[in-house]
Amino acid sequence: MTLSQSPSGSARRRPGGTDRQSRAGVAFVAAYVLLLIAFGILPTGYAVYFAFTDAGGTFTGFSNFVTTAQDFRFLDAVGHVALYLLFWLVSLVVFVVSLALLLHRLASGTLSKSLRFLFYIPGALAGAASVLVWLFMLDPTVSPVSALLGMLGYDTFGEVIAPGNLPLLFTVIAFWTGAGGWIVVIYGALNNIPTDVMEAARIDGAGAWQTAWHIQIPMLRKWIVYMVILAFAGGAQLFVEPQLLSLASVGVAGRDYSLNQLTYDFAFQMNNVNGAAAVSVELLVVSVSAAAVFVARSGFFDAD
Repeated sequence: MTLSQSPSGSARRRPGGTDRQSRAGVAFVAAYVLLLIAFGILPTGYAVYFAFTDAGGTFTGFSNFVTTAQDFRFLDAVGHVALYLLFWLVSLVVFVVSLALLLHRLASGTLSKSLRFLFYIPGALAGAASVLVWLFMLDPTVSPVSALLGMLGYDTFGEVIAPGNLPLLFTVIAFWTGAGGWIVVIYGALNNIPTDVMEAARIDGAGAWQTAWHIQIPMLRKWIVYMVILAFAGGAQLFVEPQLLSLASVGVAGRDYSLNQLTYDFAFQMNNVNGAAAVSVELLVVSVSAAAVFVARSGFFDAD
């Protein structure tokens, strides 16, 4: 028993119960902190050390950053990732929020539950597995949608994965794999909007569009920002999709399409671990800076 009766007849929590809850909370947080240090902070510090030193451990300042930035593939990789991020983030915000709002409008019955389950299924596949599925889908010789590909003017696998098509293809693959989980998250956030607020909107005569635009989306702002921050960080590390596509296309899609591929190439093809660490640190700085901008401009930590 953790509750006792006060003289006035009201229940109050015994100090012992509070202490046990505090200890349990500290234990959970401590486990997370240990994992964060072991697999987050220490590897990051190790990468920073390599980025500012040479193979012999001598401090070299920004030499590795300058060397990698002068590589003829670097700016192209930056452009590829930037274009992919633009497509990916816009499609994620627009379609995830729209689909979550649509699900929320449906009665919470079999149809709504079935759609949420279907949206979530692709997320159960690992990144590599989902790309392999799409490699099969995009090859007109074996694809079940080969008729559609033919209508679009694509008769060979090489035509489908032409460099100009890659940002859109990677966006479709990423959306198919990752959007379902976010739809479920945004749907859950919609369920947390107070019912009296929604009822007041209906009484005032607001339609579905007005309610979504003026009430639901503003109240989802922090969830949308959270989604964008994580999607930006993940999208900036684009690697699995172009790497597998490069192997499957025998060089039609280059092995240096993204910055993470370039990092892999520096480390394992050119034996330049310090240069690879420099590019990794640049990606970290860009992701953290973007997250800071999103948080500051959105009032993410402001009390509602």
